[in-house]
Amino acid sequence: MKRTRPFVLVLFAVVGVGAGLLLEVILASTGAAVASAPFTLALSLAVIGVLVVVFAVPVRRAVRDREKHQVDPFYATRVVILAKASSIAGSLLFGATSAIVGYLLTRTVIAAVGSIFTSGAAVVGSVVLLVCGLVAENMCSLPPDDDDKGEKNLAHERPH
Repeated sequence: MKRTRPFVLVLFAVVGVGAGLLLEVILASTGAAVASAPFTLALSLAVIGVLVVVFAVPVRRAVRDREKHQVDPFYATRVVILAKASSIAGSLLFGATSAIVGYLLTRTVIAAVGSIFTSGAAVVGSVVLLVCGLVAENMCSLPPDDDDKGEKNLAHERPH
């Protein structure tokens, strides 16, 4: 499995901004109340991010010291997939909640301070989820083998 690339995270953030703005414009144009992220969303995102890192700790121990610590390969696979999904979801939610905050701040009628504060907290929670997902993904990566240092990859060499 390859690491999450920054381009993918930026792409999902842009999609999140588009979806968040579209949602706000549709709600405002139909006369409904505009969306505002609750504070529990921010708290939940931060807790999930911390849990992902906690789940990655046994994998990191097994990677660093292979003789002392052993980990189930299926557990390690699940953790790295969860970490990757968390970073992508954090990026998507960062875009969406940033769009909500931007929309609330740019309206002609100022929204309640509580709505702006809780939506801003959701932006912070999504950044925490994004960063924790990337950290956990890094914790699950294997270092290069010592055997590979001296060998050349003959498939990528040019013939003389």
